[in-house]
Amino acid sequence: MAGRFPQRPQPPTRTTVRGGHVAVPGGVPRPAPAPARVRTYAPQGPLDLGLVLGPLRRGPADPTFRALSDGSVWRASRTPAGPGTLRVSAYGGEVRGEAWGPGAEWLLERLPDLLGASDDPDAFVPRHRLVAMTRHRRPGLRLTRTGLVMESLIPSILEQKVTTDEAYRAWRLLVRKFGEPAPGPAAGGRLFVMPEPRTWALIPSWEWHRAGVDDKRASTVLRAVRVAARLEQTVGMAPEAARARLEVVPGIGPWTSAETVQRSHGAPDAVTVGDVHLPGIVGWALAGDRDADDSVMLSLLEPYAGQRHRAARLILLSGKVPARRVPKMPRVDIGRL
Repeated sequence: MAGRFPQRPQPPTRTTVRGGHVAVPGGVPRPAPAPARVRTYAPQGPLDLGLVLGPLRRGPADPTFRALSDGSVWRASRTPAGPGTLRVSAYGGEVRGEAWGPGAEWLLERLPDLLGASDDPDAFVPRHRLVAMTRHRRPGLRLTRTGLVMESLIPSILEQKVTTDEAYRAWRLLVRKFGEPAPGPAAGGRLFVMPEPRTWALIPSWEWHRAGVDDKRASTVLRAVRVAARLEQTVGMAPEAARARLEVVPGIGPWTSAETVQRSHGAPDAVTVGDVHLPGIVGWALAGDRDADDSVMLSLLEPYAGQRHRAARLILLSGKVPARRVPKMPRVDIGRL
């Protein structure tokens, strides 16, 4: 009986979601109405849209990201050419990209990189049974490369020192209020393009407070948007050089720079240090040590030098985590104060 029926897909857990898992239903995607630009792309090897594009979603209600029931993924981005909307769908071994707005051509030109064409998953060699099994179960995992720094940097700053729910709420409120509706059909009119740097700089202090963003994080965003052009130039740099330039901005440290270049550069070795939960998850998965700190985590990931971020993602996607104890960080809504 075991081989007669297909296995039911396992629902994503909190840990696998953090590992970049977004549920994208299968099926035959329906064409979008009147796309301004269209491009098809045939990836080399298996490709899972939910795994590749999942790290770009900032919470289930992210106003810049939608995964629809027809198997398509929608993204709204602010490109160097202007705002643009991208719809990506996969069927029969081929990916179809449809785009609208001034940034449509820019988004379609970089569609292969967005879907991991510049990534080399074959360079990864599993050193632990858990990692090897997860890689076998997730053959469509590739590291995305957006080529856009600020759209990954600003939400990463908002995620500093708070719970993910607080950060996602702040991102959602600020983008919806100060961003602009995405061009094109935009998944039923629910997509928004994040504000341009000047708009971020003009957000009043009380609006940051209402969104639950303290003065320290708001000030870091303001310092970053003042040099946004210089930070966007890091796309042409190696990930380590890009991180060094990002960390020149006060308030941006190793945690934030790693979270940024993982998405903007597709950096396979940019492991996140300074995280509250990741060292314990890696320590528990690889050595049974739930109290591991950054030094222990880096020691355990040393066999994956050059691919440590990919190894950490596979560990998160395995779902093997220690039993939850008392929350380490309370939820605080400063907007109510």
